[in-house]
Amino acid sequence: MSVPLAAADIAIRGAGLRITDSRRAVYDALRDHPHASADEVHEKVRLHVDSTSMQSVYNALGDFAAAGLVRRIEPAGHPMLFELRVDDNHHHLVCTGCGAVEDVDCAIGSAPCLTPSDDRGFTISSAEVTYWGLCSRCVLDRD
Repeated sequence: MSVPLAAADIAIRGAGLRITDSRRAVYDALRDHPHASADEVHEKVRLHVDSTSMQSVYNALGDFAAAGLVRRIEPAGHPMLFELRVDDNHHHLVCTGCGAVEDVDCAIGSAPCLTPSDDRGFTISSAEVTYWGLCSRCVLDRD
């Protein structure tokens, strides 16, 4: 009897990458903690694969990004963050108080931000919009 593949195994193999314990743990960490920094991923991975080095996590994240399995986001003043939501052109809300990051879909239609006023000959494939403000928790803490 064969053992069914886990979601991480299917995704990693589907991206054309070899499955390793470290890669599986990195994928699972991002599934459970979207918008995680490499350091945060490493902390989560070490809970399951104690021998995983920070370099191994960086390698996995780099391989995943190159294969289109993860998306890197780089909010100004924050470490690079990684997420598994790569199949659409969504944007992010970033709290200027606590640094929380949340996904937000495009405001109107399927992807209005993909139509710049002048594309200057570029073929646009994605756009990054970051909304900055205070999350509801930080607003309550201020009052």
